[in-house]
Parts: sequence; structure tokens; C-alpha cells
Amino acid sequence: MASDGARKQFWKRSNTKVPGSIQHVYGAQHPPFDPLLHGTLLKGAPKAPATPVKAKRISTFQEFESNTSDAWDAGEDDDGLLAMAAESLNTDVVMETAHRVLRNHSQRQERRKPQEAPGPGQEPQPSAEPPSVPSGDLRLVKSVSESHTSCPAEELRKLSWSGIPKPVRPMTWKLLSGYLPANVDRRPATLQRKQKEYFAFIEHYYHSRNDDVHQDTYRQIHIDIPRMSPEALILQPKVTEIFERILFIWAIRHPASGYVQGINDLVTPFFVVFMCEHIEEEDVDAADVSRVPADVLRDVEADTYWCVSKLLDGIQDNYTFAQPGIQMKVKMLEELVSRIDEQVHRHLDQHEVRYLQFAFRWMNNLLMREVPLHCTIRLWDTYQSEPDGFSHFHLYVCAAFLVRWRKEILEERDFQELLLFLQNLPTAHWGNEDISLLLAEAYRLKFAFADAPNHYKK
Repeated sequence: MASDGARKQFWKRSNTKVPGSIQHVYGAQHPPFDPLLHGTLLKGAPKAPATPVKAKRISTFQEFESNTSDAWDAGEDDDGLLAMAAESLNTDVVMETAHRVLRNHSQRQERRKPQEAPGPGQEPQPSAEPPSVPSGDLRLVKSVSESHTSCPAEELRKLSWSGIPKPVRPMTWKLLSGYLPANVDRRPATLQRKQKEYFAFIEHYYHSRNDDVHQDTYRQIHIDIPRMSPEALILQPKVTEIFERILFIWAIRHPASGYVQGINDLVTPFFVVFMCEHIEEEDVDAADVSRVPADVLRDVEADTYWCVSKLLDGIQDNYTFAQPGIQMKVKMLEELVSRIDEQVHRHLDQHEVRYLQFAFRWMNNLLMREVPLHCTIRLWDTYQSEPDGFSHFHLYVCAAFLVRWRKEILEERDFQELLLFLQNLPTAHWGNEDISLLLAEAYRLKFAFADAPNHYKK
């Protein structure tokens, strides 16, 4: 049992941020702005006035929400892409995928047991299994890359659940997020319109970043970006400028939440994935963005903004005042773990380790601080394929992630060491196999509790 003195000393020495240190910046004052209505998408349109226009009085929450969210045209997704979130994945397909991942992992573990480690002068024996490309990957590549093919939303999600091949990931993410319509013929016009709309926001809002009413928001964004990873990418001046614009514009257009630390991390995966189309280096994390043409960077910036906006639309309660979405999800995680692994749950409770002390960051940053960037990207392949993947399915991934370390957790008998372990998990060398196994376990948990919605309630 940890003493009060031990806990106080630990928190004095710990550099890890706790929930109370998350910086909230509220109070964006600009009225909603529609470039189409204001005519700023027309060539030669006059620049918007520097002083904000008095906003029309909002009488209902629905009116407020409709005026402050980046809503899409209702007719833009008549192919059913916007309805994807309400659909359910084919349970048999995904359950079979999860079972196959677990089965293959078990078989590999069994094959390794009788094998002796190679001696000092011996070479390891090559695997007898030839590498292969899953048939789902081939169908996905064909569906996305052939311009005359329009892959149905449900089929696209099923093919993407087990991972998306790198060459078609940028286009697939834009489709899965709802940014692009499923109708192939309408995609170029949609891209052009949304990109122009984003830069109209820049022209209308960005000059106000140093105004008294917005300088706290901009200053916090400016401070947070250099702390992100991968450093080799983030610290490049062009990348920093792009991230500052994306985050500031989002904060201005979403005054209900404003900017909150954690949102900044969610920009990176989209930016890196969309840059992959234009970077020759295999390691895009460290690519020199200054060599990318300016018009290409503009397109990537706009695409990133809209896809981040779509993601945040589904989890915005994570970032409103007091972050109720995260508070609720951490409590749900605690209740879920108490059901699936009572021993781990009891061990944490006996040593007075609270879930909020380590799982707050898991929810706030969607596990981005816990696994390498390439693992996050693979994780998001599945999140975007799952209904409510970033909110509901993420809970089961976090539960599987915690139980994954049950042996190490149960071996720790000290409050300080236990919490340090949970805040610095050894995932630096994780790869796609680790993420696939994690997702398979998470899906099994979701399936097991699908008919028991009260499993995480009091």
C-alpha cells in the first residue's frame, strides 16, 4: 500500500503530465463563416474585415451546433458514405479475421518453442512459409486504384479492417472518413471545393491569431507543436506552420471546445499518410518537406484539416469543458477491466493506482503517445473501418492494451514503479503484428460484451 508521502514525492519528481495539467484554451469569438455564402471563393473577392462581425443570437443548441461545425453538404454522400457510421460490419467477416490473427499467432508461438536458438557461428533458418499478400489487400488495391470502380462503403470497410496497403492508404482514408464521396466522378470537384474553402478560412481568420481574444489559443498551439513526435518532421519550419494553421482554424471554428492539448497529436497521422503520395523516402517521418512543391503542400494541408475535423466531430465531448467524454471513457475502461481481468483490476486498486493517472492520456491522445507512429497509422486503418472506431471501439483496444501487460503489472509491488511502468510501456519496437494481435483481442472483447451493454455501468 502506498503512503501519502510516497505518492507526493513521486508526483514532485514525475515529468509526466497528469489530467489537471492539460491546457484548455476556450473563448474563440469569431462568428461562423461560410466561404460560399461570403463569396470569398470567387476570384478577386475582397478581404474580410479585421474586426469580427457581431454574431446573430443563437436560440437553440441545434442552431449553435449547425453554425459552428464543419458540416458537409447533405447531398455529397448520396452513395451512403456518410451513413457508414450507422452501419455494422459483417460480424462473421471481422470475427473470422480476429480468430485468424490469434490462431496464426498461437501457431507461430508453438513452432518457436521446440526450436533452439542458433549458436554463435550459426545462421538462423529461414521461414518455410513464403510471404504472401492477403487476397483482401489485392481487392482493396484494385477497388481504390481503378478510377472506374466505385467500391461500396461496406465492402471498403471490410477490406480495410485488417490493414490498408501503403500505396492506396491516402485515398482509402479520405473515403473512410467521409471526406471524399464514393462516386468517383464527383471526387475531383469535391477536393477542389473543400481545399478552396479551407484556404478561405485561412484568409478570413488567421490574421487574428495575435489579437487579444485569440493570442492565448495561438500561443498554446505554438508551444505544443515542438513537443510532438516525430521530432525530425515536426521541427521543420514548413510543417510547424501548417500544423499551427490547421489547429488554429479548427479552434476558431469550434468555440464550444476551443483548443485543448491532445488535439495537436491527432493531426500527425493524417499529414504523414497524405504526404506519402508525394515523398519518395520510405521513412516519411524524417522526409525533407521543404523539397515538396508548394501547391502539393497546400493540398495536403487542406485534406489534413478536413479529415481531422471529421475525426473530432465524433469525439468532441473529449475536449469540451472538463472533458466529460474522457472522464466517462476512463470510468468505462475501469468497469470493463474489472469484468475481464479482476486480478489486474484488484492489483491496481490495492496499490492505489487510479485509472485516470495513466488512461487519461490513452483517451486524450488515442494511444498515440504509447505506440510508434507507424503502429498508430495501422491502428487507425481499423478505427476508420469500425463504426464509432475512435470513440467506442477505442475503449476495447485500451482494455486489451492494459491486459496485454498483466504479467508485468502483477509483478510490480510498488505504487511508484507500477505507475511509471504504465506511463512508459515498452512498445518502442512494436510492429504491425503487435497491433493486429491487439485489435483481434479488442474485437473479441467487443463481441463478447456486445449483448451486455451494462457491463461497464454501476
